Amino acid sequence: MRTIDWVGGAVDIVDQTRLPGEYVRLRLDTVDALVDAIVRLAVRGAPALGVAGALGVVLAARGPSPEADVARLRAARPTAVNLARGVDRAAGRLAAGPDAVLAEALAVRDEEIASSDAMAARGADLVTALCGPAPRLLTHCNTGALATVTGGTALSVVAELHRRGRLAGVVASETRPLLQGARLTAWELAALGVPCRVAVDGAGPFLMARGEVDAVILGADRICANGDVINKIGTYGHALGARRAGIPFLVVAPESTVDTSTGTGADVEIEDRGPAEVLFPGTPESVGAANPAFDVTPADLVTAIVTDRRVIRPGDVV
Repeated sequence: MRTIDWVGGAVDIVDQTRLPGEYVRLRLDTVDALVDAIVRLAVRGAPALGVAGALGVVLAARGPSPEADVARLRAARPTAVNLARGVDRAAGRLAAGPDAVLAEALAVRDEEIASSDAMAARGADLVTALCGPAPRLLTHCNTGALATVTGGTALSVVAELHRRGRLAGVVASETRPLLQGARLTAWELAALGVPCRVAVDGAGPFLMARGEVDAVILGADRICANGDVINKIGTYGHALGARRAGIPFLVVAPESTVDTSTGTGADVEIEDRGPAEVLFPGTPESVGAANPAFDVTPADLVTAIVTDRRVIRPGDVV
């Protein structure tokens, strides 16, 4: 399964809003359709968004207003660096024509596929070294093939440990917004045959304190120059829980998610998804909502960052 691809002159994606009940693929042949898919999370996950952005520029190159369409693609979701980076990379080839843009976009896709394999091996080696031969892991949000193209980031490490027979089980936190852990991660883990339990987000630190988790492993939407990690809301709480429990907190993300142009997490625009996902029917009209989609985990809470090229530890140059 490829989460996103270029098929027959259009962007082909798995509609992640329909999972786990239905497996539906969408054909997106306009920038409008792709932007809508990005905004409503039909396609999501930092690496997958990078590929979506690059392929979106191919669609823009065929339209009457490529510069305006490129700007709309770039701004569709502001927090994950991969989207803007994929757009910018493909847009850099616009002057050379649509074929050159497509070649660049496909290169972005192929590099993300290769990076998943590299992260799987490197991350599995590190988890085994830190936790022994049969760790119990907690993961947050969705970091499998659905968040990339194939394989995944943190979930590629989980899958590799399972293949090696070196995994005792996984706790997947449900994850706001849209319960991506309960819906998507659980679906992928079940397909892999990995023993899995779903827990509400707030239960993670308590499960760590109770000795039911040996390490936390998750992905990132942006890694800042100082090592701060931007990831799905709830990540910071898990990092605090891991520090208190004295267990490793590991981030797995490709080099394309490392953003040395952004100094710290304080410099990142955090997307707020508005009240509709938080307030229930009958909530008093006078009540507002806080619905940040992401949070910032300070670098000093991170045991290590695993990319497709290296392991970054506290004090290393990002």
